[in-house]
Amino acid sequence: MKRHHPSVTLLQASKNSPSLAKLMDINRESNARLRAINALIPATLRHQVQAGPIEEGIWCLLLSNNITAAKLRQLLPAFESHLRTHSLEVRSIRLKIRRQN
Repeated sequence: MKRHHPSVTLLQASKNSPSLAKLMDINRESNARLRAINALIPATLRHQVQAGPIEEGIWCLLLSNNITAAKLRQLLPAFESHLRTHSLEVRSIRLKIRRQN
């Protein structure tokens, strides 16, 4: 006999799961930081940058390649300063290349 479980939205599921709620908060905070610095990222590179996790004040940006990492490494001080002015401080920003499958 098949059981049919009622479907729930992600928001509903997060209300019932503290760990899922925490992950959603981290994701929301990370995306807010990326939106804040988006104008500082060269337009040709924006599609190669994704918001990553925030752990103990260290924010991770996920990048598609080493060229993007090299350019953004030069911009990290500007990113950190801009985040401070928008009350979105981080201790540091880490750049990580995403593995391509």
